Amino acid sequence: MKEAYVKTDIEKEIGIIEFFHPQSNSLPGNILAQLTTAIQEAGKNEKIKVVVLQSAGRKAFCAGASFDELVAIENKEDGLAFFSGFANVINAMRQCPKFIIGRIHGKCVGGGVGLASAVDYAIAKEGAGIKLSELSVGIGPFVVGPAVERKMGKAAFAQLSIDATTWRSANWARGKGLYAEVYPDTDGMDESIKRLAESLVESNPQAMAELKKTCWQGTDHWDTLLAERAAISGELVLSDFTKKAIQQFKKK
Repeated sequence: MKEAYVKTDIEKEIGIIEFFHPQSNSLPGNILAQLTTAIQEAGKNEKIKVVVLQSAGRKAFCAGASFDELVAIENKEDGLAFFSGFANVINAMRQCPKFIIGRIHGKCVGGGVGLASAVDYAIAKEGAGIKLSELSVGIGPFVVGPAVERKMGKAAFAQLSIDATTWRSANWARGKGLYAEVYPDTDGMDESIKRLAESLVESNPQAMAELKKTCWQGTDHWDTLLAERAAISGELVLSDFTKKAIQQFKKK
């Protein structure tokens, strides 16, 4: 696979949204926009009762922001637009009236941790370690922060965001609440996802929608909050420190 994509398949009332990017499933602006649209459309599609979010390949689940696009940002407006892409995806997941199951088959970095935090139920493999690397390149996990903190708590978020160069294991993430289940192999992970998705398909859609509202209670202000956070990141990415740090990171 060489071309990036986002696609939605429907299998027995389960909407499977899959994304791919050849650079470790990183998230450039066009993929973020397509993910937002796919999630919104799945929420409106009466043929879909539950959503599974997954990425392609066998390695990383998601490497976060596209460094190529980060270094190309030249002004605050472009910075705001790029980071708003992450805000839009998280808010689309939050507002979707259907439960979203996350299939986390590999490592998550930065925005990838944000995606894993914004799904309603994350099922992972043991190799799905996590890292919030933003501070190490001069930014900070401002946009994904509310989602991570909501799922894992302020203390775990602080550990991840301050110690930005250390990987945390999938079992550590499970212990902090990010992952609901962790399996040693792909078969175990996929079997659990299949079981849960098929169970939810048989559940009352109205009850699930109301339960999701309850689970996300207290986040109605996120449209404004995440936009404000996107502006912070969009300004920080313009600094000489950040541009040099990203270039050095790309060389590794």
